[in-house]
Amino acid sequence: MTDSAPTTIVAAVQAAPVFLDREATIEKVGTLTKEAVAAGARLVAFPEGFVPTYPDWVWRTTPWADGEWYARWIDQCVDVPGPACAALGDIARENEVHLAVPVNERDGGTVYNTILYFGPDGALLGKHRKLVATGGERLAWGMGDGSTLPVFDTPFGRLGGLICWENYMPLARAAMYEQGVDILLAPTWDNSDVWVASMRHIAKEGRCYVLGITSCLRGSDVPADLPGRDEIYGGADDWMSRGNTVIVDPYGDILAGPISETEGILYAEIDIAKVRQSRRQFDVVGHYARPDVFKLSVRRD
Repeated sequence: MTDSAPTTIVAAVQAAPVFLDREATIEKVGTLTKEAVAAGARLVAFPEGFVPTYPDWVWRTTPWADGEWYARWIDQCVDVPGPACAALGDIARENEVHLAVPVNERDGGTVYNTILYFGPDGALLGKHRKLVATGGERLAWGMGDGSTLPVFDTPFGRLGGLICWENYMPLARAAMYEQGVDILLAPTWDNSDVWVASMRHIAKEGRCYVLGITSCLRGSDVPADLPGRDEIYGGADDWMSRGNTVIVDPYGDILAGPISETEGILYAEIDIAKVRQSRRQFDVVGHYARPDVFKLSVRRD
């Protein structure tokens, strides 16, 4: 990143995965990435747990009674490294774009809620595993640790992310701020009005751009052969996630969205100069910090 870094178009993709179909969902990632790049995007980001889908049924079924759903899900999860991870890297390389794709990462007998980051050459820059699974999610995901809290230098600023309600963890946010994050990704399953307000607060607090990216998924997206689909979702048109995607600037102003009950791609122009300008007013880890009073310690092992 240089002082003369140009403005850049970023894209937040609100879409439905191909439910429990890893290869088809990755193909959809490719199609939507190509569309976003054709519109000028140099960063493309997707919703929480997109490949092969967020395990929404854990909120709706009796614990441990989801055996067939879980078996199909874990079979379609992503190994890192592995063929699916390489396929996502190929999408980034073919489109010469920075690409952030949240996946369900299979590591032995545990699955993690993970963001994978790829550079325009297709290389895996790194990953972040969600630190705390919320409520019913704990029946599906393990917990990440401090070894995966990265921020990456890009030509348009420092890029990082927190997943869903991690964004409500003040110390997790502080860990990102201390690394100088300029563009914070917030893939989520949260559909509430409070979430949009939180995205605005975090953008203004961290003086960074924030992309809150949500899936748009309903019962009709679930294959009919999964046992108990209609009982779980109350009919094919029952919403799992209505979407809530939004892009916010470093002053807390909404640049695009939020959008709901439709698939779509939000675009916004980001400018590192605006980040720096806003931090003259308030720099949470700079002139507005009090290291003589407060200290953050992050275990990265």
